[in-house]
Amino acid sequence: MGSIRRSKTKRRTRDLDQVHGDLSSEITVAKLKNQPLDESKPGLGQYYCVECAKYFETDFAEVVHRRGKNHKRRVKLLKEQPYSQGEIDAAAGVGVEKYFEFVSKYEEEKKQRQEEKSSSMQVE
Repeated sequence: MGSIRRSKTKRRTRDLDQVHGDLSSEITVAKLKNQPLDESKPGLGQYYCVECAKYFETDFAEVVHRRGKNHKRRVKLLKEQPYSQGEIDAAAGVGVEKYFEFVSKYEEEKKQRQEEKSSSMQVE
């Protein structure tokens, strides 16, 4: 049974909430895409998929990966927002009122953005 556990954690990459944090800032994405040469990483650290947090040996291997099912699945999962601490607390029954206030503000902002998009599309 020990060998099964070892093989499961052998290729473990970063979790979705960690990658979502990387994608939240354009500066972080730029740093990850343009890393300095590092002999300890595959492809000297030059071919990196930010969404999957994986290094590749060649540019071709990275391109093939980006066309693949695993990459597309990961990108789809990253489009969802990770749970916030407020949501976690509300699920536990702590700070529920504060969470509902946050949700109502978020819904109002979302409606305003949709109205702005529809009004800008009508102007064009």
